[in-house]
Amino acid sequence: MSTEPRRLLPLLSSHRPGRSAVTCEYRCGNACAHPAPNTSANGYFGDVARSVLSRRGALKATAVMSATAAGFAALAGTAAAEPGVPAALAGRGHGGRPSRPVPGTDFEPVAPNTADAVTVPEGYDHEVVIRWGDPVLPGAPRFDFHNQTAEAQAKQFGYNNDFVGLVPQDSSGWRYLMVVNHEYTTEPHMFPAGTYDPDNPTEEQVRIAWEAHGLSVVQTVRDPQGGLKVVPSRYNRRITLNTEFEVRGPAAGSDYLKTSADPTGRKVFGTQNNCAGGVTPWGTILSGEENIHQYFANADAVTDPVEAERLRRYGFQDGESGRKWERFDKRWDIAKEPNEPNRFGWVVEIDPNDPNSTPIKHTALGRFKHEGANIKITKDGRLAVYSGDDERFEYIYKFVSNGRYKPGRSAHARRHNSRLLDDGTLYVAKFTGDSPAEEIDGSGTLPSDGEFDGRGTWIPLASGNVSHVPGMTAEEVYVFTRLAADKVGATKMDRPEDIEPNPVNGRVYASLTNNSDRGVAGKAGADEANPRNGNRNGQVLEWEEDGGDAAATTFSWRLLLVCGDPAAADTYFGGFDKSQVSPISCPDNVTFDSHGNLWIATDGNALGSNDGLFAVPVDGPNRGQVKQFLTVPIGAEACGPVVTDDVVLVAVQHPGEDGTPEDPDSHWPDGGTSPARPAIVAVWRKGKGGRSGRIGF
Repeated sequence: MSTEPRRLLPLLSSHRPGRSAVTCEYRCGNACAHPAPNTSANGYFGDVARSVLSRRGALKATAVMSATAAGFAALAGTAAAEPGVPAALAGRGHGGRPSRPVPGTDFEPVAPNTADAVTVPEGYDHEVVIRWGDPVLPGAPRFDFHNQTAEAQAKQFGYNNDFVGLVPQDSSGWRYLMVVNHEYTTEPHMFPAGTYDPDNPTEEQVRIAWEAHGLSVVQTVRDPQGGLKVVPSRYNRRITLNTEFEVRGPAAGSDYLKTSADPTGRKVFGTQNNCAGGVTPWGTILSGEENIHQYFANADAVTDPVEAERLRRYGFQDGESGRKWERFDKRWDIAKEPNEPNRFGWVVEIDPNDPNSTPIKHTALGRFKHEGANIKITKDGRLAVYSGDDERFEYIYKFVSNGRYKPGRSAHARRHNSRLLDDGTLYVAKFTGDSPAEEIDGSGTLPSDGEFDGRGTWIPLASGNVSHVPGMTAEEVYVFTRLAADKVGATKMDRPEDIEPNPVNGRVYASLTNNSDRGVAGKAGADEANPRNGNRNGQVLEWEEDGGDAAATTFSWRLLLVCGDPAAADTYFGGFDKSQVSPISCPDNVTFDSHGNLWIATDGNALGSNDGLFAVPVDGPNRGQVKQFLTVPIGAEACGPVVTDDVVLVAVQHPGEDGTPEDPDSHWPDGGTSPARPAIVAVWRKGKGGRSGRIGF
């Protein structure tokens, strides 16, 4: 037996937790300060559990628990547990200690901190790849904080970078197209102190913000010393709120999408609030439009009760918008263009391999506050696309195409596969737990079977032009997807954010960031998938589609992590020894390394440390061993991680937004008295640049 004392990894508690007020205002229009838009009375777990575990439902309960056990029988990937030892701990030494590090996670965890820097493990190095205002297109001027123009910003790297995707351009891993989302603008921090008046922005300042939204595409090459370098290229591109998009799929041409500027309902200018995304198997990028509501003014001008409810369900608010864009373009004024809001909230597709291509808005994937979209190929070769609706009490969705995927990244394959996203079935998820209702009391205490787990069903919403929702047409389902999901009784989740299939074990993982309203009077209480009331720290959900087929309409699920302070009773780390894990709070974006380890970026750490990037094995004896790989600067969020065998990329978003323009909290990355600038950072092992510095080895 080991005599080494148990050592909890450090937890910092002297820093004010969570996002800054400025971030809340400009990122999502203070969504959490307003009532959650979902006021539907969907059935909650307690109701389902009481029915399932009644005398009449006893056999059902047995079947549910048996199916769940079968669905995860091979989950740990180890020999059977010793008698009296939970399966998740099988293969560990006494006390649950692991016997060896897991490939890909062999680094010393970074301690929680509040440094105004990117902090990486000992033996690693890092550098900025590209930052706000750096040149992207030919002729772009050098960034000048005191003399900005919209014309310059249209050619420069945009603001508040989120998702990062790498599209390989050779087989050696040397050249990539890097695609980055620019989620939102924080105007008070984008201009010198005293020059931006939130109540009276100038037209030039507004136009600069329009050009700072969207996406950037840049050519990168591996640096022989480590990291990535941006180089001039014909592929480099800026997509902004002035870029033309094609509307495709079953809602294209709908009356709900027609405006005075586009009477066809098939052409939209711009994309906004692009949060997470995904790289498709054919080499394009899917990007999710998220908090679209905050850009529009005068929802109260709509008096028709049906239309007013549709706006309310998506969080559109009365009066002026925070940014006052409606003063300079009527499309942001709902009173003048009532359909313009319906033209945002979609998954968009960008083809970085064709700089002249028109980006696409895919209506078959539904309209809601998409965090992102990621694809898994079904057993018969079709596409399954997973997406979460990032707001309190919203839902998890899946789309399954009718047509079959054509392997390859040629122009022909890209066109063919893109079209698959326009024809299929859109589903929403319902989760059922397998524990007695009295064991899910909102405290986060594990039920008697030792896990939060159960079964799930994908409920169809629409297939092509056929609606599966009573009282709604197919085009209404696609344009007002939240209302359709309400009607079919989908499970209200704790802010479903990034959802990605694991390329190694085939299971799907979703980050549920938090929900402090869970269990509040009049709101949904705890259920087994969302087991804590007043949930400030979030959880990570894992599921396996029945038969291992992404086309299945049923699945088994369980929680991998219930995040927070490891010393707290309401946390769970996959059954791993909680004294040997890093504290983690508010999981947001996720990705995987080549070993199948899950990597989690956080947003709004409620434990007092800066946000960061964490690695966690999902199989074997180290399942649940969370290790912090890096932290980002003061006030920043860690976004859009990419993890290859040679380099890790992370997007550092909104650094320093805790401070004011007059007294900024951060001067990262340039230091001195410079303004804080969102940026992409590369991390690699010291002394092993190029393609030889294996991450985590």
